[in-house]
Order: sequence, then C-alpha cells, then structure tokens
Amino acid sequence: MISGQLSAEISATCSSLGHFDGLTYAIDPYCKESIKDLIRFLRRDTEDHSVRRFLGSSKVLKTDLVPILIHHSDNDELFDVVLRLIMNLTTPALIVYQEQIPNDKSDRNLYLQLISQLQEGKEAFTDPDVWNVLVKNIGKLLETESYERDEDTSRTLERILILARNVLAVPSDAEYERRPDNDVTVHDKVLWAMHKARMDEIFLYIASSEKEQQVYMHILEIVSLMLREQNPSTLAKSEVQRSFSEKEKDEEELLAFRQAEIKSKQLKVKKYAGTRHFGGTYVMKGVKAAGDKDLIFHKPLDKAVNMEFNFGKKKKKWPKNLQPLKQVSEERKSTFGVRLFLKEFCVDLLNGAYNPLMRRVKDIIERGKSNGDESYYFWAMKFFMEFNRSYNFQVKLVSETLSIETFHFIQTQLENWNDLMMTDQKKIALWSRRMHLALKAYQELLLTLCEMDKSPEEAVRGSSQVLKSRVFYVTEYRDLLAILIHVFKKNRFSKIYMKDLIETLHIFMKMLQKFSEKHRGGLVVQQKKRVVKKSGKKNSKSKSGAQQAANMEAIWDQVGPQLSAVLQSDAQIPTDVVPFDATSHVPIDEQK
Repeated sequence: MISGQLSAEISATCSSLGHFDGLTYAIDPYCKESIKDLIRFLRRDTEDHSVRRFLGSSKVLKTDLVPILIHHSDNDELFDVVLRLIMNLTTPALIVYQEQIPNDKSDRNLYLQLISQLQEGKEAFTDPDVWNVLVKNIGKLLETESYERDEDTSRTLERILILARNVLAVPSDAEYERRPDNDVTVHDKVLWAMHKARMDEIFLYIASSEKEQQVYMHILEIVSLMLREQNPSTLAKSEVQRSFSEKEKDEEELLAFRQAEIKSKQLKVKKYAGTRHFGGTYVMKGVKAAGDKDLIFHKPLDKAVNMEFNFGKKKKKWPKNLQPLKQVSEERKSTFGVRLFLKEFCVDLLNGAYNPLMRRVKDIIERGKSNGDESYYFWAMKFFMEFNRSYNFQVKLVSETLSIETFHFIQTQLENWNDLMMTDQKKIALWSRRMHLALKAYQELLLTLCEMDKSPEEAVRGSSQVLKSRVFYVTEYRDLLAILIHVFKKNRFSKIYMKDLIETLHIFMKMLQKFSEKHRGGLVVQQKKRVVKKSGKKNSKSKSGAQQAANMEAIWDQVGPQLSAVLQSDAQIPTDVVPFDATSHVPIDEQK
C-alpha cells in the first residue's frame, strides 16, 4: 500500500503539470520538473507497483500527459520528457511482472488492476492528433541518416516505436465493450487513428529500409500486434464490395443466432408453464432404484430427459498443475474499413519488405542480440505465408522463409522449448504458446508446399519436390510430429494445440503418400545390404598362410645348425656388425 505522504506528494506533482481550458492545455512553469519527479517516483516504485497503480487510478495519462504531448510537441525538451513518462506508464502488465503471471491471489488482483487501467488509458490514443504528433517527430528523425544520428536521437526514435507497441499490446476488454463482429472496438479505433495519421506508412518505410535494421524487431512486434485479431484468409479475401457468398454467410449466421434465441425463449416458457408448486411424481420405466424397483422421479417432466445420477455429488478437484491448459482465440472480424486498409498494408509489406525483414530478424535471433521472443517471427511467418497463399500466390514474395533452413530452425526451437517446459515449469503457459506458434508456422510451410505443386511453372514444382525430398528423407524432420504427439499432455498444451497438431500430421501423411506414389520405387529411407559369403577368399587366405609357414620352416632348417654352432663355440663376435640404438631418433632401417 502507498503511504499517505507519498500519495500526497504524487497528487501535488500531478496538479502542478497544468490545466486544460477546453481548447489548449496550459502548462505550469515547473511542468517539466514535475514530469521528471513522476519518472523518479516510478523508478523507486515498490514490488506491488503502488506508484504505478496510483497514477493509473488518477488518470493522469488521459487528462494531462496526452494533451501535453499534443499541444506542446514543438518544445523538444518537454516532448522528450513526456514521451519517456508515457512510454513508462503504458508498459504492458506482463512485462512489469517479468513475463510471469502471479499465482498469489492478492498479486493477481493487482495484476488485473494494472490491465484494467491500461485498457482505460488506451482510449486516449484513439485521437488521430496523438499519432499526427508522433508521425511528425519520427519523420524529422528519419530525415537524418542513421550514421549521422547521435545517441539521444536514436533513443527517441526507439521510444516512439516502443510507445506504439505498448498501446497496441493492451488486450481488449470483451466483457466491457461487448462488440460483435463487424463492429468497432477500441483496438480498431486505435488502428484507424494510426491509419489517418499515416503511421502505418512509417512502419512500412522502416521495414523496407536497410538503414533502419536496428529497429526491425520493434517493427515486427508492432505488425503482429496490429494484425493479432485478424484471420489472414478472411483478410486476403476482403473486397471493396462484399461478395454474394459473404453476404449469404452473414445472413446465415444472423438467422442461426435468431433461431437459437427463439428456442431459448420457448424452453423458458415451457419450464414455467403450469403450476409452480407441484412438479409431479413420475416412475422411470426401465431404470431400477436401489430396491430393484422402478425409479421414482420427483422433478418436472422436462428434466427427466436430462436426468443424471451425478446430481448432488462433489466433483473431483484437480490440482492446478494437472488442470487442462486453457487458450482463448482472439480472432474476430473488424469493421469493413479497417479490414480494407489492413489488407493493403499486408500487400505492401509482402511486396516490399517481407523477405529482408524476416532475414534480418532471424539473424538477430540466431546471434542472440534480442531478448529472445521468437514467437513474433513464427507468427509473422504463418500469417503472411497464409495471406500470400489466399490472396495471390507468388513464391518469390515468401522465398526467405521457404527453405530447408526454416524447417531446421522450427525443429530446433520446438525441441528447445519442450526441454524448457520440463525444467522451467513455472512458465509452462509461455513455452506452450510459443510451441503452438511454431507448430502453426510448420503447418503453413507444408500447405505452401502443397500449393507449389499446383503451380503452372515447372521450376516452382521442382523446388517443391526438392524440399519435400529433404523433409521426408531426414529422420529429424520426419519424426518431429510423432515426437510432439508422444510428449503431449493436457496440462501442458491446449485443445486448440492438439487440433492443430493432428491436422498438421494429417497434411504431412497425405503429402508423404502422394510423394511415395509419384516415385514408383517408393520412399526408400535406408536399404540393408546383403552380406555375400565368399569362400574363395578364405581358401586363398588359408593356402597363403600354409605356404608362408612352410617357407619359414625351410629357412629355420638352414639357419638352425649355424646358430647352434656359434652358441657352442667361443667365437668372437665380429666387430664390423653395429647394433641399433633404441634411444636414437634415427630410424632402425637407417642404422643398419
């Protein structure tokens, strides 16, 4: 809990920032020093993040900081200080808690409180004026060549990108907004405000510029957060005018919802029809009670159909570490205008920036220069390869991630995360989510290979055959899916993961079947060689051994008498014979 004195100091500091008169925000003379004091308070925050929660409850972000950013962006020193504070206050709650959701009840409540405050603060960024200011400042920074920028300029550029990432990373509050598909949400409003300010064009420029490779990782995170609620196939098929099939599908969904609503009302009427005080007593024919007689049922007749003998029994409680892992899909249909501009954004990114962006990001990951979240890389691979397959399939647009090195990278990461799941069990949900993203990227690679087989170009079909031959013949790639099924446990992986894993295995087996049928000899992984016994060589070896023994005996018959005579006589050893020196470095043959 925050002390009374500290809360008074923070409140006084917030009050000394300035005031909004309805048109402009008038800052106080000591506004910059007050913002620095707030940054200092956050730096000295306690473990329960009391200062951060107090600032969130005071709504200083929406009432003071964002208006200062909009109306006083020409003051470079003030802009830099307020940008630092806003970036700090919008830090995702998961990063604040070091990417580990607290298990303690009180800490979990504080964590949820931070998320709710971030969701309230996200509404302040639905104003296009905020992004106009950021676009203007980041445009000035990009006009300077990367090698000419000083450290402060580069840090300001990175802070603007981190702020955009923080705002987009705030999760949607579905229960509070209650927005169906094709309706606008706070996340859609933020995306539309960024589009009106042309912030998405800034992202495309940075992603396509080789001089800005140091911020590629931030761009990939921003892109993944912009498109996190979109389905790539649905987005790729979005047109200016809705197709007849899309209209028909929407009408069928509305009709199904209407019929379900009418049915629920009818059941409710039947439930309370007739007298409420006497439900009736019935005999269940064919259902025996404890005394071998027909069961007597003392409830309304409509409940007899769904009768269960487990009613009233205590359900078995599973420990937390054995409960099935839950995962909720975030996909939904945004408004029509948002889908159209996101589709154009994806097309431009595929045509101009996908291959160099993914090449550089993979290099950063492999060199260990990033703090290791490969999940953004795998998400981008899956999303844009599926978008390319559904929109206008061109292999050259995704050639960077369509190689045998990509299969190897996915396999090594899956094995690594599976090992981490065994050792670091406190982060099982994190490793499971990353494995799921890698699995979906692997599935999209297989589907892209199937699409390449349908291409009219012979070179594309030949490339697909080369890749499939490598995947099917190498044991590590061929056995990967079987290993994943073997290590599956319901308390470590979600049902959606299991569904995707079975679908991926089915696709792999169908591809393997077609590949084997196309090659008449079948898929030969390893062929055993028959060992042929050759008796002739053994006979020749035995004959040569016997002949050598006979020669040795003949030599001994000649040398033996001479040797015995020398040993029995007192003959002097000849002086002209020089024995070899065993300690010499000269070879024995040269000493003779």
